[in-house]
Amino acid sequence: MNASVDVSFFPRHAKPLTSYKPYWAKRFGVAPFLPMSRAEMEALGWDSCDVILVTGDAYVDHPSFGMAVIGRVLEAQGFRVGIIAQPDWHSAEAFKALGRPNLFWGVTAGNMDSMINRYTADRKIRSDDAYTPGGQGGRRPDRAAIVYSQRCREAYKDVPILLGGIEGSLRRIAHYDYWSETVRRSIVLDSKCDLLLYGNAERALVEVAHRLARREPIESITDVRGTAFVRRATPQGWFEIDSTEVDQPGRVDAHVNPYLMVSEQAKARGQTCARQGDVQPPADAPQDAPAQPLHFVAHPALPHRGRPPRERTVIRLPSYEQVKADPVLYAHANRVLHLETNPGNARALVQAHGSGPAARDVWINPPPIPLTTAEMDWVFGLPYARSPHPAYADERGRHDGPTKIPAWEMIRFSVNIMRGCFGGCTFCSITEHEGRIIQSRSEDSILKEVEEIRDKVAGFTGVISDLGGPTANMYRLGCKSPEIEAACRKPSCVYPGICANLTTDHGPLIRIYRRARSLPGIKKILIGSGLRYDLAVKSPEYVRELVQHHVGGYLKIAPEHTEPGPLSKMMKPGIGSYDRFKQLFDKFSAEAGKEQYLIPYFIAAHPGTSDEDMLNLALWLKKNGFRADQVQTFYPSPMATATAMYHTGLNPLKGIHRDERAEVVDVVKGEKRRRLHKAFLRYHDPNNWPLLREALKRMGRADLIGNGKHHLVPTYQPLTGGAYQSPRRANSTPPGGRARAAAGSRRASQPAKGQLLTQHTGLPPRVTGGESSGKPT
Repeated sequence: MNASVDVSFFPRHAKPLTSYKPYWAKRFGVAPFLPMSRAEMEALGWDSCDVILVTGDAYVDHPSFGMAVIGRVLEAQGFRVGIIAQPDWHSAEAFKALGRPNLFWGVTAGNMDSMINRYTADRKIRSDDAYTPGGQGGRRPDRAAIVYSQRCREAYKDVPILLGGIEGSLRRIAHYDYWSETVRRSIVLDSKCDLLLYGNAERALVEVAHRLARREPIESITDVRGTAFVRRATPQGWFEIDSTEVDQPGRVDAHVNPYLMVSEQAKARGQTCARQGDVQPPADAPQDAPAQPLHFVAHPALPHRGRPPRERTVIRLPSYEQVKADPVLYAHANRVLHLETNPGNARALVQAHGSGPAARDVWINPPPIPLTTAEMDWVFGLPYARSPHPAYADERGRHDGPTKIPAWEMIRFSVNIMRGCFGGCTFCSITEHEGRIIQSRSEDSILKEVEEIRDKVAGFTGVISDLGGPTANMYRLGCKSPEIEAACRKPSCVYPGICANLTTDHGPLIRIYRRARSLPGIKKILIGSGLRYDLAVKSPEYVRELVQHHVGGYLKIAPEHTEPGPLSKMMKPGIGSYDRFKQLFDKFSAEAGKEQYLIPYFIAAHPGTSDEDMLNLALWLKKNGFRADQVQTFYPSPMATATAMYHTGLNPLKGIHRDERAEVVDVVKGEKRRRLHKAFLRYHDPNNWPLLREALKRMGRADLIGNGKHHLVPTYQPLTGGAYQSPRRANSTPPGGRARAAAGSRRASQPAKGQLLTQHTGLPPRVTGGESSGKPT
């Protein structure tokens, strides 16, 4: 299935997805929707399900929803797949709705991490959920993957549990948990799943499903890439190396006991303090003992020949107990994990949890082999209904009324053209989940989906809302050399500069845009995905094409900051790249006679950001006329490099040491300081002025307080409450507790004229019936 249009020449020595012999149940054919009830199963002629998927999202049969993709992939392999969506987790009864699965449970928290979905960056409970009918909040538990797995085990104890999704991917090793402010165990142990499938799991899932169908015990399936599981010891035939051979965290010396004499300390280490000439032989040593030969042992810290094969090598990370107690070892483990992410050279990882008879190892196999273009076309060409399940329809039988699912509404008319991201932004989870290898669909596959939207999706008006993916403009970009791509261990292809081995030709993407907008019935193609502008400036022709034909007045990009300090911790380009892109954007907009604007995204309180950095960003915003209405405070997601900085105060990008060689990171913690950094982004909000005046005086910048145009904050205070209030009121717990949030979410006003939405999460603005926002000032 390696199609000739593959941009990545990454060696894919893996069994193609379509080469498996279908399971016998394929004779039942294709279901219009995967069944969610016994009645639907009976209508299909099923007496049972081979696989039951449990998800924290509402079931939308669309390729942008993970459970729909997994369900349709398994169905195409011949398995009967049922879905239990957003079950009542308070008992196991809801998990018995479809009966006992013949092969396994498939469990996921949903498209989003359940904790990030439920809590804001300030740890306030959100009152809505974009993946639930009507946007209703509270339909999934905290740590949903763990709760669902435990209920599945309670419902049918002997059925294997396969855990997947982004919540499992980001918690596959011991990880810092922002909500409890502690290091938690691997989710493999907490969920008690039999197998964790991390990343995009189609390849691993299809192999495991067929092996289980052949009655192979789940305990013996330990050789599948992209999986994690528990084992007691390293099996024979594997070469185990300590993680310090990959990345040395510096000397790890035991603390000196101050109550021992120097000689006693040396004796405890098996050493002596006596001078060499004063050392006396043991009394029982023979006086005329023959000379003993010397044995030379290779120094473990020095490189040597004859290293074991990578495919049979496992790296032992510091144990859970060690990384929990020692921030240096936590940062070291995080760094090693990110070094072992390239499918071409990654080795297995193992991390011990517990000690003594209860000790267990969490074993993590190397990442999955990326899909080929032909396999991507096959996955996205499966018979999706492209609609929510009929169970969610309102009284008119429609999904765009009071029961509409906001996340589906957002992607209803969009097309995903690729997977993966080689940007490596430290705060982002895409790389940890989807990998750095770009997996692109063919042009024909993409255009076919555009035509299906035009012909089949109700409410289509001729406008495609997005042709994109994790990043708008990485389609068919990759390394020029397959050898270099397979051997590379860099965390990013575009930082600190664009790699000389990276293909930056945007020609294929330009052809896609032109072909798509020329289709009959297509009025406009918009680009809604975030743009990597440092790549875009390498192709002025692409910028011209984008600006003159595919921008609907606003284009969102993500400089994230303006100052070198935080940008270096984010692995983002300098603000000069933004300036160069803005010049091209304004030039080509003027050529087309269009008045268009950039919407920049910024993050407050990111590790490595000082108060002075945020002040400079606020001055830049004021100088350039930006008034951010919605902003994002840094959210420490599990396993991200920036989260390791937040927890440890060290920079894993620079190497980990215990001495002055380590780079210490300024971590923004505490509610007041995080509020201050967010207030700098919303310097124009009167509620933030008292906090900003206090900070400016403390920083020695009282000259910025005044009523002139060059001042940042005025001296007067209007009649407002003056208290801090989240700008995203409809998505956070209002002051006064959860009771009022439960009574009804507060309506968020549309941004006033002169304000911009710069919400980092990419969710659409709340619809309130008011007029749309005006242009920026």
